[in-house]
Amino acid sequence: MTAFLVAGCTSDAGKSVVVAGLCRAFARRGIRVAPFKAQNMSNNSAVTPDGGEIGRAQALQAAACGLTPSTTFNPILLKPGSDRSSQLVVHGKAQGNVSARSYIEHRTYLREVAAQCLRELEEEFELVVCEGAGSPAEINLRETDVANFGLAEAADLPVYVVGDIDRGGVLAHFYGTHQIVDEADRARIKGFVVNKFRGDQSILDPGLDRLEELTGVPTLAVLPFVHGLWIDAEDSLQSALGRSIGPNNPPLGTQRLKVAAVRLPRVSNATDVEALACEPGVTVVWTDDPRDVLDADLAVLPGSKATISDLAWIRANGIADALLRRGADDRPVLGICGGYQMLCASIDDPVESGSTEPVAGLGVFDARIVFHPDKTLIRHDNGAYEVHHGRVDYSGDPAWIGDEGSRRGAAYGTHRHGYLEDDPSRRRFLSEIAAAVGKEGFVVSPDTSFASEREAQLDVLADTIERCWDLDALLEQLRA
Repeated sequence: MTAFLVAGCTSDAGKSVVVAGLCRAFARRGIRVAPFKAQNMSNNSAVTPDGGEIGRAQALQAAACGLTPSTTFNPILLKPGSDRSSQLVVHGKAQGNVSARSYIEHRTYLREVAAQCLRELEEEFELVVCEGAGSPAEINLRETDVANFGLAEAADLPVYVVGDIDRGGVLAHFYGTHQIVDEADRARIKGFVVNKFRGDQSILDPGLDRLEELTGVPTLAVLPFVHGLWIDAEDSLQSALGRSIGPNNPPLGTQRLKVAAVRLPRVSNATDVEALACEPGVTVVWTDDPRDVLDADLAVLPGSKATISDLAWIRANGIADALLRRGADDRPVLGICGGYQMLCASIDDPVESGSTEPVAGLGVFDARIVFHPDKTLIRHDNGAYEVHHGRVDYSGDPAWIGDEGSRRGAAYGTHRHGYLEDDPSRRRFLSEIAAAVGKEGFVVSPDTSFASEREAQLDVLADTIERCWDLDALLEQLRA
């Protein structure tokens, strides 16, 4: 055994989830397995113990393997700051911004980076489960490809293609992917995997049989739509506007807490609100409606990869006014990273936005933010982490978490992502929110464990894959 690549017909076809489930299934069999994604494009990131930055999905996949996060698992990360520009992170460290066109200039170097990291993993582990990026059928990008067939060619990897049947057209997606790539790449496709299937598979089977006749490629697994998967979603848009996140479990007492999480255009680390959503009696909903922000017990302004731009957006659509009204009425508001920065008095950002003058923030906190070229990357002992260029240059408010962040009345601000994943910290916070809004009937769970929720979801993924995919046959194919 060595390595194989899980590609997807489209973005959000389920590659990250399938890889996480495979990693957990193989790890439970006693196989020394590791995840690998040569290049990720995502604003959902995590910090490794040595202070590097990787995609959040690879951190989850590492957990599925029983491993600590490492930059080797995701050596190249692109963090979009606009439709035309992304921050390039290599070996966990920011290397400046690139456009789609200027990225081409880095292709030789980045291919070498990816190939070397994969070689290191193959030497250390029995099996490496690689995840592709976007779609491997983007033939206009084949020459510069680092993560799909470019990687498969460089490392001689078999490829398994995942398609999302829930969005429709999966047979055409499989067939089109197979036909549009060149002959050498086509020969690497060893199997199709249908994801998110609902209903009677016997109705689907004739289509899969015909697909194999047309392509010569078998469908190796039909994975069902698994309800209740919600932790560490790679795509921040996976939870639709207005739809609650997580299990939405009934309250332990007589009252619920309603949380409105603002869906920013360039939201980053959207997974921060998932820790709140795992609690009984807490309903968390993504919204872009100022009325939801006003009505909720707690309004959350999450992180952003474009703080100045997203600040202008919330001003234009009325959310800023709603947050200011909450601040004036001393009703709970939580700002995380970029959201915290927006709640401060001023933001001086020549780094990400290129602004030549400081921009006025909402002034909920008496604090000044100054962006620095060097990114702050910190992983704290309780699992919380910081990823930001903006730093607090001055604060007239008390700190919230130790000597970090801000607290003014019922307004909380921090640069720490994942802080609420720490169970005691989350319970204290929710108790304070319930008291602030006068909901004495809300009871905080004494034993909800976010880490256990994550582990349980990984096991559900592994169980599903084990039932639907003959992994013994897959391993035999890899050994051949």
